[in-house]
Amino acid sequence: QVQLVESGGGLVQAGGSLRLSCAASGRTVSNYGMGWFRQAPGKEREFVAAISWSGGSTNYADSVKGRFTISRDNAKNTVYLQMNSLKPEDTAVYYCAAARSGYSSRESRYDYWGQGTQVTVSS
Repeated sequence: QVQLVESGGGLVQAGGSLRLSCAASGRTVSNYGMGWFRQAPGKEREFVAAISWSGGSTNYADSVKGRFTISRDNAKNTVYLQMNSLKPEDTAVYYCAAARSGYSSRESRYDYWGQGTQVTVSS
């Protein structure tokens, strides 16, 4: 069993930055791929970014590439999402997820999910 807890969300003006954190407990996630997804009201959940267990490989949605950076600190059992140049269309609930294998953009590949943290970007 892995428990994931996101933090760092909030209200920010367009062009600003936020850093989301996802702290894992129950088991170490050093051998897990980690991902971030988001869901805006009335829309389906969408992939944002993912990182391999070693941190050596990453994958980003086209909509965030160049603005967001995913990273991890396995010693702290934590994954991060640095969000820069935020836009109103980034407004969503952001979810952290852990995968026993890989670092896929597909929701179905992830085994554990956090409760989500709200990010609101005002124009």
